[in-house]
Amino acid sequence: MTIRVLLADDQPIVRAGLRMLINDIADIEIVGEAGTGADAVQSATDLRPDVVVMDIRMPVMDGIEATRLITVETGASVVILTTFDDDENVYAALHAGASGFLIKDMVLDDIVTAVRVVAAGDALIAPGVTRRLIKEFTGRGVLPARRRRDIKGITDREREVLTLIGRGMSNAEIAAHLYISMATTKSHVARLLTKLDARDRVQLVIAAYESGLV
Repeated sequence: MTIRVLLADDQPIVRAGLRMLINDIADIEIVGEAGTGADAVQSATDLRPDVVVMDIRMPVMDGIEATRLITVETGASVVILTTFDDDENVYAALHAGASGFLIKDMVLDDIVTAVRVVAAGDALIAPGVTRRLIKEFTGRGVLPARRRRDIKGITDREREVLTLIGRGMSNAEIAAHLYISMATTKSHVARLLTKLDARDRVQLVIAAYESGLV
């Protein structure tokens, strides 16, 4: 199955670079481009892509609002295109429904993998990237104030797993840390997704942060 992708960035050179990188990938097709957040929403509505690669800092309508509208109105998955040095809104974008983020200087293989992962309905934030993001934002003091969230209905072990997810650990790292099997770890993660009504691992990270576990 071919993954249909919409590129949304206000810089034509960025869109051209991404198109050039992705054009030769057999299972991914660039179906359109947008230079503003409003255009991205309209294009997503018209073209119905599987994945939208979205820059946060967009004219007319920012990428956060565009992400919210696209995920609600079209069902497309949104991947945020960002850099650590100018982007303090990744957290808000994830809350708006984004399935993760790409760093603008990522290599082609990482970009292609991210698009495929998100198109399959999973979260794209790799554990190592999550750790870097949290470290960068907390170090600069730009994480938003906690919106206190009470986590109820989960076991003590599930709370431990949620804490480690919030710290950016992979399933393998969680299994090793807690001395449990991968199968058990995956079961805990699956139950957390269900109990917390979370769409993906990204939302579990958010829940861990908002509940004060990390």
